[in-house]
Amino acid sequence: MKSGERKIGLALGSGAARGWAHIGVLQALEEENIPVHLIAGTSIGSYVGAVYSSGGFDSLKEFALSIDRKKFLSYIDVVFPRSGLINGKNATKLYSMHSNIIRFENLPIPVKMIATDMNTGEKLILEEGNIPEAIRASCSIPGILTPVKIQNRWIIDGGLIDPVPVSVVKSMGAQCVIAVDLNSGVIDKQKKKEREINNKPNRKQRLAEKSEMINQLFSKYDQAGKLMRNKLNQWFKQSESSPHIINIIGSSISIMQEQITKKNLEIDSPDILIQPQLPEVKMFDFDQAEKSINEGFNCTMKKIESIKNLV
Repeated sequence: MKSGERKIGLALGSGAARGWAHIGVLQALEEENIPVHLIAGTSIGSYVGAVYSSGGFDSLKEFALSIDRKKFLSYIDVVFPRSGLINGKNATKLYSMHSNIIRFENLPIPVKMIATDMNTGEKLILEEGNIPEAIRASCSIPGILTPVKIQNRWIIDGGLIDPVPVSVVKSMGAQCVIAVDLNSGVIDKQKKKEREINNKPNRKQRLAEKSEMINQLFSKYDQAGKLMRNKLNQWFKQSESSPHIINIIGSSISIMQEQITKKNLEIDSPDILIQPQLPEVKMFDFDQAEKSINEGFNCTMKKIESIKNLV
């Protein structure tokens, strides 16, 4: 840090695929030569924050922009539901492909990650040990990704308790906090978007796309996997006005996180709040990176003078 420079902390929030917007936020800060000294991240925010700290930012951006639906599906390891639909073992590779730094202690920029103890509801701050394991724990969306066991505790997504970890980055010593909230207004706008989509005469095309996605996802599995594939195809052929399980879980979590974030920010507000508007980007829309990155970048640039005045 330069003499007299204020410590700038980022609170990178949860939001699944909308998390690519964090890349745009960081890109804007870099282009304007605004340093980052501390990072606290929840769920996807922990992933992007750790990669950024480790020096893998350019690699991450290139990777995000390269993802299409087929490439995304190659990273999903489906399991037959007991504690989640996706095992998540491949998720740890998504960090190591961008960085060789495996332990928190070796990160150039201090990073803390938020997770939740599934049994007690306690907020956990992950700040030492194995980074990929901590990211996997912080991103364990209930019902979707299986929970992670660390030190005899079953750990799930930190977004359940602290979607935008402003208080955590303040506790790290940040004197200026920039928070990124990915869930602002998502529910109302998603409802409007769904009505618009369902009024369009392209249902057959959407069903064909979903069927192709499911077939790709289960092509590597045995007879039991084929049975699940057939069942999922049957679900999607039903009226699209009836939500399926992924949308139910995703919308439920978004509703909860939006409400928690509002309350938390009333108690512990950041100096700068950035709220990318990405209602059409759903939980697993990781193939929409360009849109999300651009939105994060543009939202940050709108507040760049305010940021400069603070730092």
